[in-house]
Amino acid sequence: MTRGGTNKDHGDGPERKCIVTGEVQPVGGLVRFVVSPDGLIVPDVFEKLPGRGIWVSANRDAIEAAVKKKLFARAAKTQVTLPDGLADLVEDQLLRRVTDLLALARKSGDAVAGYEKVKDWLSKDVAEVLIQSSDGSERGKSKLSTPYMGKFIGWLTSNELGLAFGRETVIHAALGTGGLSKRVVEEAARLKGLRV
Repeated sequence: MTRGGTNKDHGDGPERKCIVTGEVQPVGGLVRFVVSPDGLIVPDVFEKLPGRGIWVSANRDAIEAAVKKKLFARAAKTQVTLPDGLADLVEDQLLRRVTDLLALARKSGDAVAGYEKVKDWLSKDVAEVLIQSSDGSERGKSKLSTPYMGKFIGWLTSNELGLAFGRETVIHAALGTGGLSKRVVEEAARLKGLRV
């Protein structure tokens, strides 16, 4: 129960407070940072590093505001060193996380790439998530629709999708209902916040 006597819904898992906005939200919408032994702020997108976590909303403006207003030092209660281009570093790590998860989904048979394969999965209601590259032809992308009650990811480039699928470029991809789909969607949503 909260202080007001109402039940608090913990359906989205653990929650943390953003040091910039002060909002309490599920960890899926935040990026964790820790202070290394030598006082460097390190992004922890896997949420595995030891130490007290410092949480910031998963968007570029929030991370840049935390740097500009020296909120990391305040949250850590000590002097800290910030790497140059912290938001870019977080974006790179999240991109790597998303492409690694997509590669795992492909290897387990829960993801396909290519227009015909994606179209087949969509027609058979196998696809849960439609993924289309941000730099693909609008005409080609308009021929495929997001699955009913499904998700859409459209902020990865064709080269980035190609990394995940072991090809040079990929324009169209789809995820099935496997266990990795939810995690890919969550990590891609965090990545989108860094790209806007």
